[in-house]
Amino acid sequence: MESEKRRPTCFEGRVYAAVEEVPYGRVATYRSLAHHLGCRSAQAFGQALKRNPSAAKVPCHRVIRVDGSLGGYVERDSGDPVAEKRSMLEREGVRFDSLGRLASTECLWCWSD
Repeated sequence: MESEKRRPTCFEGRVYAAVEEVPYGRVATYRSLAHHLGCRSAQAFGQALKRNPSAAKVPCHRVIRVDGSLGGYVERDSGDPVAEKRSMLEREGVRFDSLGRLASTECLWCWSD
């Protein structure tokens, strides 16, 4: 595919580098990521993460919505992308309540700016 061959933009590179800092078993919000990189648009980060060329290296699944819900996630062979994201996070020890929201803020990651 054409989109898989293109090189990440400078902005996307900054996003991927920041997401790589989120430790195993922790999650960050799109809003905190935007704040960390000095950008007002959390949606821009969602778009950059959607184009992540290296899911094995850049753990996009560790970025969630500010309300604690999972938001979208694109796993190329997954039938249910949100279920796949939740499963990946649960394997890392992140827990969710019956509504599918983050069960505890203890696993929230924030950059020290």
